[in-house]
Amino acid sequence: MNESYTAVAGFAQTWGLIYFVVIFAIVVAYVLWPKNRKQFDDAAQIPFRED
Repeated sequence: MNESYTAVAGFAQTWGLIYFVVIFAIVVAYVLWPKNRKQFDDAAQIPFRED
């Protein structure tokens, strides 16, 4: 039983790290994509608006 837990834990740690790094890279690419700049610039100015 202990060997199977160790194997599953090792698998989850390795592939979980890869999964989260890939998701992080996708989010960063989305945020830095030139087409999305105006949307994020508008969102950054929301606290300064006096509507």
